[in-house]
Amino acid sequence: MTARLAIDGGTPVRATLLPYGRQSVSDEDIRAVNDVLRSDWLTTGPKVSQFEKAFASFTGAKEAVAVSNGTAALHAAMYGAQIRPGDDVIVPAMTFAASANAAVYLGATPVFADVDSETLLIDPKSLESRLTKKTKVVVAVDYAGQPCDYGALRAITEKKKLTLIADACHALGGTYKKKPVGSLADLSTFSFHPVKPIATGEGGMITTDDPDVATRMRRFRNHGITTDHRERQEKGAWFYEMPDVGYNYRLTDIQCALGISQLTNVPAWTKRRQALAKKYDAAFSSMKGLKPLSVRSDVTHAYHLYVIQLDLEGLSADRNQIFQALRAENIGVNVHYIPVHLHPYYRKNFGTKEGMCPVAEKAFERILSLPMFATMTDDDAGDVITAMEKVLTHYSR
Repeated sequence: MTARLAIDGGTPVRATLLPYGRQSVSDEDIRAVNDVLRSDWLTTGPKVSQFEKAFASFTGAKEAVAVSNGTAALHAAMYGAQIRPGDDVIVPAMTFAASANAAVYLGATPVFADVDSETLLIDPKSLESRLTKKTKVVVAVDYAGQPCDYGALRAITEKKKLTLIADACHALGGTYKKKPVGSLADLSTFSFHPVKPIATGEGGMITTDDPDVATRMRRFRNHGITTDHRERQEKGAWFYEMPDVGYNYRLTDIQCALGISQLTNVPAWTKRRQALAKKYDAAFSSMKGLKPLSVRSDVTHAYHLYVIQLDLEGLSADRNQIFQALRAENIGVNVHYIPVHLHPYYRKNFGTKEGMCPVAEKAFERILSLPMFATMTDDDAGDVITAMEKVLTHYSR
């Protein structure tokens, strides 16, 4: 006889909610921020370039450009790639809306490619089938923290002379064929939202090896203006020009100080998330009712998310019922993501509909993201495993 589910009045596995992700902030982080608060520069100061240099070094890129959030990073990257109205940008359907929205901001048309059923990463064959004479950029999303097959993607984009942008917001700390994420595409974008691999509150970064593109993006983040306040002060000058319109996408020195401090923890935090994933893998390998996503042998997975697919054919409940049952057990599961082409905005304005990306659509009906963050304990992971077994056993056919 199985234990009574909490959703039916039973005792929850946990007394308090375990979130799917959360930030970790140390005393060193706080001291770094306090030092900036006592300095002369709160924004456009020396910490911005320090963070950029540290991030470029960590990722193996020649340039890094700090911006206000991950969406701004995508927007700036597409601006750097000189996307214009009438261009097509290929984006995988299984991603956060910002991956596609950034193309819309510049008047381009997102074209949705399907994903691989085992990894939920962009399917190179589907990508090739979406190419047109209007295609300018391909966005590769390192879903959940697993780098895409950049060898296959490079073969396509280089042949067609397309720009490859990595939406690497999940994947800082990961590698593809021993090369670090951030050095795998023409431009790579990152997010520093609190649930991401490092946190600055809000924040983002773009890496590239092209100094001209980096300069273009730095102007873009500062209204399109040729110099910022610190540069003018150092030269004792006031004059500036705006050759193109841009946005206020600046990241403050306060946030950059936090980012510099957080960046030093990436190797240890990545290793810890990988250890938690290994614990999940071992428990779920023989558990009926679910299957973790596959991981290719030529990558190291950063595990921003740990995503499973439910075996709905073997269960008497759908994903939403399983979601609610786990939440009642105080396991903070989540869903990443609704395929972007199914959002009302894209249906209305771009004519997207069901059936365009069948693999992503089928996966959406059965995916769950389980708690995964560096400060989780083994007992926390054990609670997740216990709750999964409790709920899936109850709903097993």
